[in-house]
This record gives sequence, structure tokens and C-alpha cells, in this order.
Amino acid sequence: MARKIRRVVTGHDKSGKAIVTIEGAPRRVVTPPGGITDTLLWVTDATPARFLDDKDGGDRDVGIPPPPAGSIFRIVEFAAEKDAPPDEGGAALQARVGGHAPAGDAKPRHPGMHRTRSIDYAIVMEGEIDMLVDEGEVHLNAGDVLVQQGTNHAWVNRGDKPCVIAFILIDAEREGPAPR
Repeated sequence: MARKIRRVVTGHDKSGKAIVTIEGAPRRVVTPPGGITDTLLWVTDATPARFLDDKDGGDRDVGIPPPPAGSIFRIVEFAAEKDAPPDEGGAALQARVGGHAPAGDAKPRHPGMHRTRSIDYAIVMEGEIDMLVDEGEVHLNAGDVLVQQGTNHAWVNRGDKPCVIAFILIDAEREGPAPR
């Protein structure tokens, strides 16, 4: 069961005064294979971002990466691996990632390996999780923060309880040649 999330969005009325424009549950996207619940909170299409006083920036269909020059704010709940239905070969994840498959010619070390052309800020809100990269892995607990720079990675929840992570992804460009 995914956690309930209350989203509050502010904006301006016609006279320019600050008001609450949206309050309540955000749109929820559940990815059936793999035991992942993805709650989309907000998306921007440009940097600098534009205020959307009368629109819901979270009411749209997007994949995992942010739009070109844009950003995404979402909360993802990863079921414990033992409770997650299998995603054979990571097909559902790869379909959502789009053309951002792992770099290089070698077979990925995990079927969930993927990357986005973005700077990702991740805050572990509840639980624990392992992030696998091409060489090694890191164990993250509630309260840990991760800054990820367009790297191949996979999320594996080897614990007994779901892990909840807030993600902010900002479109990015790499300096120099792309990794191989």
C-alpha cells in the first residue's frame, strides 16, 4: 500500500496576492512490474521555470527523465524486493526511461540499470535501499541525501519494508565526452 501524500501548491490571484491554488492528493502513477509507486508532484519545461498559477504542473504524462531544460519533482516508493512482483529484464522500467539506457557496450549488472541526462537530488524519507552503480554500490537510510550526475544506476530494496525517496531531477548537459 502506497503512502498518502498531500500536495499544497501556491500561486497568485488576479490582484497578485499569494494564495493556495491546489491542495490534496496528487496524481498517482503506479508501475505494475517491479513494485514501484511513482507519485508525480510537479514538472517544469524550462529553466528558469515559469509560474503556473492557474495550471497543475503535476497533471501530465511524463517518463522518468525531465523534459529538455526542465525539471521533475516526484516521490517514489520502492517495495521490498521480496514483496515486489518481478519486472522480467527491467522492461517496464526501460520503457519509462526511454532512450536513456545504460552507457557502454557491456550487459548491465542489474535489469533495473538506467540513467537520465539530469542532475538528481534524492532524499530518502523512509526505509533503506541500495543504489547500484557500474562499479560498486552504496546503502542509503532514511535521512540520507544523494546527488547523482547522469550515472548508470539501479535501486534495490533488500530490506523488509518499503523505501520512500523524494526525487528532484533537473535536465543537464555533460561537460566533455560521454562515458563509454
